[in-house]
Amino acid sequence: MIPDMPRKLPLNVTRQRTRHGKVVFYYRVEKGPRTRLPDIGDPDFAEAYAACVSGAPIKKKANEDARTLAWLIARYMESSAWKELSDGTRRQRSNIFHHVKTDSGHVPFKDVTSDSIENGLEDRRHTPVQANNFLKAMMGLFKWAKKDHHVEVNPTVGVDRLKVKSDGFPAWDLADVRRYCLKWEIGTPQRLALEIAMHTGFRRSDLVLVGKQHLRDNVLSLRTTKTGSVVTVELPQRVLDIIKVTKTGDFHFLVTSFGKPFSTAGFGNWFGEASREAGIEKNTHGVRKLAATMAANGGATAHELMSQFGWANSKQAEVYTRGADRARLGVKSSRIVSEQLGNILPPHPETGEGFTAKNKTKSMPKK
Repeated sequence: MIPDMPRKLPLNVTRQRTRHGKVVFYYRVEKGPRTRLPDIGDPDFAEAYAACVSGAPIKKKANEDARTLAWLIARYMESSAWKELSDGTRRQRSNIFHHVKTDSGHVPFKDVTSDSIENGLEDRRHTPVQANNFLKAMMGLFKWAKKDHHVEVNPTVGVDRLKVKSDGFPAWDLADVRRYCLKWEIGTPQRLALEIAMHTGFRRSDLVLVGKQHLRDNVLSLRTTKTGSVVTVELPQRVLDIIKVTKTGDFHFLVTSFGKPFSTAGFGNWFGEASREAGIEKNTHGVRKLAATMAANGGATAHELMSQFGWANSKQAEVYTRGADRARLGVKSSRIVSEQLGNILPPHPETGEGFTAKNKTKSMPKK
């Protein structure tokens, strides 16, 4: 089954699997001729379907020319490298590639240079996060293209991302946690969601999957959807007790009001609404940030953070350990200064009068 594919296809659209295992779509009215359509998740699908319904011919796209960037993108989206990406990443990059094809799909892909990629970044400079996502998408495309011998040089190599002056999603703090817990009591699914998120540090794509099948005694193990790494954590007895008194699914701790598993996006919306009802304008990723900060402040090493939060390298972990180390080192350094000053400065006066008052008393003439 193709991820995110709707179960019911539009009227007169059929799905077929080729001898190579690829799923393709056709428009056909009764026993009339078949017309090949783009993949149902492709942004061009709606336009092509509308043309078939109206009886108009489907406009030929530049991607039918095997020399173009649009053709290269189409082949990449059929590759195993594309299938290995997460559902969310594929959705994001599909949208990026749609705009790339609209603007530059006719360009021969062998003419794309580092300057071309730099210009693409510059065009998106007003939205630096989206610009960097564009670069990531093109990196993935040309890394595959070089490996598959479509190009000899990867034009994205050496192109730097734009600097983003932002810490990303705002982190929760302990005051937020207290406020949320006052709103959502033990026994509610909203409270269970926060407890699991805090104690595991899972992303929302993993929170919607975790269930009793991942739990052995008080140890929880789950292969994360984003990096594929196995995360193992320990749940305290109080969280196990909260799970017992909360309505859950057969294989999912967190379920909708209908008892069905959440989609990743659906869970994010649901948790966001629960947070707003508690007066908190933050999301699930902010909970993950708080958990990582608390672990680092408690002395967790970069590798320990990588193990819990499923990071593939130490770069992200060091963001938290660096901050915690700076705080500890700052306190230590200030104590060193205080100790040295204490050795060279005179002690405080025993009375509360202060040095000035005491000296004046000494200098007053006796009567």
